[in-house]
Amino acid sequence: MSRSCVKLAAGLASAAMLLGMALSGARAQAPQPPSDPAPAAASPAAPARDAGQKGIAGQTIDRVKQAAKQAGDVLTRVPCLAPKGGGKSMGSLPHVARKLIAGQPVVIVAFGSSSTQGYGSSSPANNYPNRLAERLRRQYPGADISVINSGKGGEDAPEMMARLKATVLDAKPDLVIWQVGTNAILRNLDPAETGRLVEEGIAAIQAAGSDVVLVDPQYAPRVNERAESAGKMIAALGRLAELRRVAIFPRFQVMKEWHEKQALPFDDFVIADGLHMNDWGYACFAQLLGDDIIRSVGQIKLGVTVPSDVRAYRPM
Repeated sequence: MSRSCVKLAAGLASAAMLLGMALSGARAQAPQPPSDPAPAAASPAAPARDAGQKGIAGQTIDRVKQAAKQAGDVLTRVPCLAPKGGGKSMGSLPHVARKLIAGQPVVIVAFGSSSTQGYGSSSPANNYPNRLAERLRRQYPGADISVINSGKGGEDAPEMMARLKATVLDAKPDLVIWQVGTNAILRNLDPAETGRLVEEGIAAIQAAGSDVVLVDPQYAPRVNERAESAGKMIAALGRLAELRRVAIFPRFQVMKEWHEKQALPFDDFVIADGLHMNDWGYACFAQLLGDDIIRSVGQIKLGVTVPSDVRAYRPM
């Protein structure tokens, strides 16, 4: 072996020895985690741990902000224009309004099937309950508003009624937004039977002290293939809303206007399955629904109570 190689080998050995001693000393000095952690102020390792936790929290907040920004960008691609009048819609929402006026927490349950669950959206942030929560929190920044997503794909009134207590009533909501009827159309279920079950559910929700908003089926190619059945279902839900004096958001009419009056192709608001909304569809739906809720709450704040059966749908 050459003299230069010998010197190199000796140098590497010395460096390795020094590194091993340094690591051994560091391990000896490192505090062992206590079996019962002391308060942060009493532990010399706490500042570093807190800084790490704050770093993680900060990263989470940044991700949430980025998701919100991306969600907000959805509506810049195509404007979300309000329909120019039409069918019946919601009147006042006294339970929600009184909670907001009193500064009390508000709980909203979004009850329904796959279009409530968010099938077709690119992420949970873009489903309609989360977009609605964003809209309401912007309007009432000091309010504690929770929107619970209780949507389950493939269900209609029979399955929803079976879980009404556990997933809706037990949450003690101030408002229940009930999207129903689409799967009944696709399955050729009797609109009268669906109406009977929904009326029973509305009665239970009202008895629990909650406001109710019904959301009728969507205007989309697969629903339109069963136009006669869809027409009967929409009419049945409309009559039921008037009978029980609850609010209704006419989703079918709103989406029909997107396509027929605003000249939006279905691809702009419905995914390739011809049934479920995409990010833009959910965002615009939530925006218009939120605007109507905000107006309804405002009526109570002004001391005006408007029954749902005498008010035309004219969102902001």
